[in-house]
Amino acid sequence: MAKKSKKQQSGGTPATVALTAAGVAHTIHAYEHDPAHPSYGEEAAEAMGVSPERVFKTLVAEVDGTLTVAVVPVAGSLDLKALASAVSGKRAAMADPALAERTTGYVRGGISPLGQRKKLPTVLDDSASSHTTICVSAGRRGLEVELSPTDLATLTDAVLAPIGRA
Repeated sequence: MAKKSKKQQSGGTPATVALTAAGVAHTIHAYEHDPAHPSYGEEAAEAMGVSPERVFKTLVAEVDGTLTVAVVPVAGSLDLKALASAVSGKRAAMADPALAERTTGYVRGGISPLGQRKKLPTVLDDSASSHTTICVSAGRRGLEVELSPTDLATLTDAVLAPIGRA
């Protein structure tokens, strides 16, 4: 019988394993995911009883052909022009979902900005800095991690920029 890795033994995701390895203070929030819910992020906010302004979704876009991660509040949407500008690019478009899943190692609706298979340029909406803690996907649907926006930006080497639209 094959020996289980530490990640498999703990039931953790690459995101939670990365947080633990970095020694970053965080809280895990699990909830029952409803596949019929129209919005993963709004579902998370409702299930946790947290304001949607504090729950952030992780989106993968292509900026001038380079996959780029955008982390924005679930209460709004991503401004693609602002994302391109934040990474000194000219043009941004949402990435193909299958490519985003393959590159990050996560499934759509559970993509975390942390512990991705391949480290991608990351931009965190600057509204995150107005909160003590924010919630992002912990690497699967129905699992969120709450941490300080400063820690998230540090761990992902994120640029803070106004990339969200209300």
